[in-house]
Amino acid sequence: MDLDVVFVGTSGSMPTAQRAPTATLVRRGGERLLFDCAEGTQRQLLRSDVGLIELREVFLTHFHADHFLGLPGMLKTFALRGRELPLTIYGPRGLEELMRSLRRIFGRLTYPYELVELEPGDVLERSGYRLEPFAARHGYSALGYALVEDERPGRFDVATADDLGVPPGPERGALQRGEPVTLADGRMVAAEQVLGPARAGRTLVLSGDTAPARSVANAAAGADVLVHEATFCEDEAERARETDHSTAAEAARIALDSGVRLLALTHLSSRYSAGDIEREAREIFPETVVPRDFDVIEIPFPERGRPELVKSGARLPRHASAPTS
Repeated sequence: MDLDVVFVGTSGSMPTAQRAPTATLVRRGGERLLFDCAEGTQRQLLRSDVGLIELREVFLTHFHADHFLGLPGMLKTFALRGRELPLTIYGPRGLEELMRSLRRIFGRLTYPYELVELEPGDVLERSGYRLEPFAARHGYSALGYALVEDERPGRFDVATADDLGVPPGPERGALQRGEPVTLADGRMVAAEQVLGPARAGRTLVLSGDTAPARSVANAAAGADVLVHEATFCEDEAERARETDHSTAAEAARIALDSGVRLLALTHLSSRYSAGDIEREAREIFPETVVPRDFDVIEIPFPERGRPELVKSGARLPRHASAPTS
């Protein structure tokens, strides 16, 4: 099961010539989950190899304009294309009030949508994983999100199965799923007899906008990837405190304390270069990257290697046509 993160927009509150405001797409198998939808997100998707796909779910971290201004336009574009597929929008308390205000902008839609207000501690159970919103420290009811995969069965021991007389076919499939089987001679074989220790799933954590917070560190404990904002460097630490944002050094200390495998810094102020942010963070946490728009982080299962930044991994080749679905 593939899992990766596409950085659709990586700037702070203002777009720059090189970076669009915040939007992050998580791809797991055939699922596509969009976290935040800033101004220009639909055009960014069209400029990528993702395209403006028929998203089923959008997650908002909070209600500052640089995190949702692209949503009304995207909803309207879906309607202009004649979409009928339902859409669910998740966010913290206040989501329904926000969408009532935005309704006068996007008007009548051709498809149903559902609004789900979330609290820290809620859990959205999915097939093979769960989504856990947690409190961020950024004004009223801001959230971050953790995608936590279920444990996987241990490796199947073919030699032991042969010795036990388990024939190739459905019986072995059942054992791999953790189910006991009864053989033709009446003997029962338990899954534990042919499976090794359970293997960990993967954990991806997105902080949203936040000042340094214990809640973020707790959610990120042992995570494969932490995507954390780094709006400022330490020379603007006072400004970071005033605005409930983080410096690159503060984000790096969260990653170090949490024992994450890779830290990805985003939501950069235009006053800093990626190099400025990266240098400050790597002095504390060397396993730090600063993605640009259209970069991708691939997250393999732990036994298959470390998370890896693929530069321009979602950028369309020059002169290519953008996919739309």
